[in-house]
This record gives sequence, structure tokens and C-alpha cells, in this order.
Amino acid sequence: MSLVNAPVLVLNQNYEPLNVCNARRAFVLLERGKAEVVKDGERALRSVARAFHIPSVIRMVYYIKRPRPAARLSRREVFARDGFTCQYCGRHSRDLTLDHVVPRRRNGPHTWENLVSACKPCNHRKAGRTPEEARMRLIRAPRRPRATLATVFWRHIERHPGWRPFFPGAEHEHARRADVAAAPAGSGAGLQRLAAAAE
Repeated sequence: MSLVNAPVLVLNQNYEPLNVCNARRAFVLLERGKAEVVKDGERALRSVARAFHIPSVIRMVYYIKRPRPAARLSRREVFARDGFTCQYCGRHSRDLTLDHVVPRRRNGPHTWENLVSACKPCNHRKAGRTPEEARMRLIRAPRRPRATLATVFWRHIERHPGWRPFFPGAEHEHARRADVAAAPAGSGAGLQRLAAAAE
């Protein structure tokens, strides 16, 4: 990755994380007086005459109003919400599929409330039916997870541990994900910890 594309965390005026931009955009915000450096990075961009430290974290000098964070719907996030556990048999696995509780062919929506993690045998057994028709019971009704800044920015926090102090709840999120990853195969322990954390 070129240095001008290095990631930079952008904080709001109140130090709440806003987004992640590249170093080029960060330099523009700094040069125009719209942001200030909170934390310098370890690398520098060098010209013939001088070196410019690439910031790791910048803060906007004015407040930007924005909506509350929302959890992004993806396979990985559905699996994480369900603790990498099949929602029909309770088997803990990394080899899961997504299942639409109300099948797509019956106009079942592709939403948090209609998607669950399922192992391949359970998904095959359920086929294009509802759980009631297949005589299968869900362990827990699917729902939209509560999103925090730490969950929304988690992939960035993993790559840049120095950003953790700017994310309230990052340590809790780290511990929660470690618990899920450490749960033994076949146990519902990860699911129980995720369910408790989501409430």
C-alpha cells in the first residue's frame, strides 16, 4: 500500500470516531484547517525538502452531525451474532451457511430478522421450507444486533490496536469475540455469551 493511502482514523470534534480516510484526504483536511492531528503515525512521507509525518488519528475542529451507527448486514456479521453456532442444532462450527427463516422463494426478506446461521446438514434438511414445516426449532429468534462504534469499526481496530482508546467498548468487544472464537466445537457457550452481550 502506498503511504498516501495509509488509513487514518477521523474523530468528530467531541472525539467520537467518524470514519477512516486515507492519508491524502487527512492531509487535505489538515491543510485547510478543518482538522488537527491527535496522534502521529510511525511513517513519514518524504519530499526533496522535508518529511511529513503521516497522522494516525485526526480530529475535526467542528462538530459533524451524523446518524447512530448501524450493524452492517453480511455473512460474517450474522455468524458473529449467532456465535458461529447453528441456530437449529446448536453445533459450533466455522463451516456454516446462511439460512432464510422464511425462504426467499416465499418472499422472505434478506434482513437481520430473517437470517440465521445454519450448519450444512440442517440447512439441507430444512430446504425451502419454514422451520415449522420442516419440524425444526430455532434456538433463538433472529434480530438486529445492537451496534456500537467498536462493532462497526472492528476490522479497523483489529489492524490498528493503537486506535482502541478512541473506541468505548473496544476491550469488551475484543473479549466477546475471543470468547466466541475459543468456545469448543459443538458447544453453545459462544452463543450464550453473544446473546448475553447483545441484550
